[in-house]
Formats: sequence, structure tokens, C-alpha cells
Amino acid sequence: MSAVVWTAVGSLAAWLWLLLGQGFFWRTDVRLPPRRDPDDWPSVCVVVPARDEAAVLPASLPSLLAQDYPGRAEVFLVDDGSSDGTGELARELARTHGGLPLTVDSPGEPPAGWTGKLWAVRHGIGLARARGPEYLLLTDADIAHDADSLRELVAAARTGGFDLVSQMARLRVESVWERLVVPAFVYFFAQLYPFRWIAVKGSRTAAAAGGCVLLRTDAAERARIPDAIRHAVIDDVALARAVKRGGGHIWLGLAERVDSVRPYPRLHDLWRMVSRSAYAQLRHNPLLLVGTVAGLTVVYLVPPVALVVGLAAGNAWAATTGGLAWLLMTATYLPMLRYYRQPLWPAPLLPATAFLYLLMTVDSAVQHYRGRGAAWKGRTYTRPDTALDES
Repeated sequence: MSAVVWTAVGSLAAWLWLLLGQGFFWRTDVRLPPRRDPDDWPSVCVVVPARDEAAVLPASLPSLLAQDYPGRAEVFLVDDGSSDGTGELARELARTHGGLPLTVDSPGEPPAGWTGKLWAVRHGIGLARARGPEYLLLTDADIAHDADSLRELVAAARTGGFDLVSQMARLRVESVWERLVVPAFVYFFAQLYPFRWIAVKGSRTAAAAGGCVLLRTDAAERARIPDAIRHAVIDDVALARAVKRGGGHIWLGLAERVDSVRPYPRLHDLWRMVSRSAYAQLRHNPLLLVGTVAGLTVVYLVPPVALVVGLAAGNAWAATTGGLAWLLMTATYLPMLRYYRQPLWPAPLLPATAFLYLLMTVDSAVQHYRGRGAAWKGRTYTRPDTALDES
């Protein structure tokens, strides 16, 4: 048998494993777990780090202020050195819309060893602790919440005994590039961190989605959040790992009441979103980079190549194994497209999307070795992501 056939057989074997042995990552039924209203509603402080977010705040902040929550809740927006009037706009939105109390404050420039976002989160948590909340809701400035979002999150945490409940916000999918790239982003994330494994006590799999994290205050203190992850660029995964290492019970699933309003209309915008932290995900390890490139090639690129080569050369084995692997790949992607209420035409194009992600990952490594490092809101971090390296 030719090398093409053997490689295609390896790809098909990988897809059979992914289909059945990777926590059924491709299913999209992991939503907020069963829950009931608690007898007493705990107090919650909402912390929103914001840097140059004036474009999205009108679509997101009013939804937080309008939360229909039976207990005591308060919002702290930390204006992290914005140059577009984010802080003043937030105050104006609070005056106009009313709702939950809003405090806007600024932490100043982050000291050495801190990423800017986590420094803002630390400042917000510090303000919140003065109120003595039982829970903290960490949410990004581009995230819009349905009116019952906080209520449902707290009910899920209380009912299930979770120290951390996180929902992966439904990202905007309107432009052609968003349709091609965004659902795949969540699909690949779930493949790396199967949601079903995350909630299992004692499992090593831990992840969260930074746009929506409900966290018990005492669990945050045990895990030394955010100080223990102050270097992290991929702060949501690092946060979940720290909480789980501290004995916390965590949960992550797809959102039902939480949406991102941030647009990514161009490929450049999506490329920057992925490449800013892709190499940090690989712990800045060249061997992991090589392994990732090889893995993406065998799993996603080989099936269509084997099918085309097999058909052109009259090699039935290559065509059959490549076609079956491509069919499995396409089938596992369909649930994510349905979750995003998208047409199904991008499903067979997943190899092309995976190739884009491969290029983004390589570009992330190139930027790292050029000294540019990961970036967030105009800040660049060249120091390795220590919190990830140590986990």
C-alpha cells in the first residue's frame, strides 16, 4: 500500500477515535445543567474589564444593568486606560438605562509581570470584595446577557455545587468570514477541552470561557485568583486550571443567554483574534508547534487530498479511506453549525478552515520569535505564559 493510503488510514483511525473517544466533543447539548431556584439568593458582584470598548458598550452594558436578579447585585466596570471615552460612556449608559448599581474605576498602568486585562480584573475584584459577595461574575465588555442570565447562572452553580460555572458566549456570525471561521473556533476549542470531561471531578481537563465566568469568591481566594495567573494571556483556561487544582468543581458549556456583540467582519480581524494567543496555547514550545502542524495536517488536510489523489490515480483504497475520514469530519461539524443557526455549506470546507488555523498558529509563533509576543487591546506581552507552563 502506498504512503498516501497509509496516511489516509491513519487519518480515518484518528477520526474514529475523535468521534467516539474524545468526550463526544462534537455534540452541542452541553448547556446549563439542571437547576432550581435557591431559597436565598446570594449576593453577586459583576466585574467587567474594559479597554477602548466604546463601540460595543451600548449593546452590552445595558443588558448587565437590566439583570432580573432577586438578590443583591452590583456592576464594577474597570476602565483599563481607554482612549475612546469608555468610562464616561459607561456612566452615561447607567444614567440613561438605570438598573443595577454601576461603579466605574481605573487601575492605572499594570506593573511588570501582569497582563493588562488581569490587572484590571484584579482591581475590579478588589473593589467587589468590599461588598462581601458570595459570587463574582467575570464578563467581558463585548458580552450581552439576557435578562435572566445571572439568575440562571447562580441557580446552576447552587444546584450543582459548582465553584465555577462558565458559558461560551455565542459569537457573532454574520459576515462570510465569520461563518467560515467562528463556528470552527468553538468546535476546535471543544475538541481540545471536551466539555463533558471538564465537569468530572478529578479529571485533568479544565477550561472556561472568559466572556462569562461565575466564580465563588472563596474558590477564587483559595486559587489566588487572579494573582496566580497574572502572566496568563489565555486567562480563562489558566483560571479554570487554578480553580480545579485548588479542589474546585467547575463546569463549562455552550451559552443559551449570553452573546458576543463584537464584530469580526474581515479575515484580518479573525486572524488577529486567533494568532494573538495561539502559540501561548502551545506553551511557546517549538516541539508542540511541530506536533500541532503535523496533527492538523494528518487529521484535517489528508482526507480531501487522499480522496482527490485516489480518484485521479484509480486507487480505491486511498479514495475510500480519505472519503470516509472527510465524511466523518463533516458530520461532526454539522451540530456546531446548527447551534450557530448557520447554513450547512461550510461543513465540507472544514479542511480549508483548519488550514487557515494552521497558518494562524504558525504566524503566532513567528510573531513570538520576532519579539512581538501575544497582544491584547494594543498591549504586547513577550514574556512566556508562566501560568500555563506550570499547569
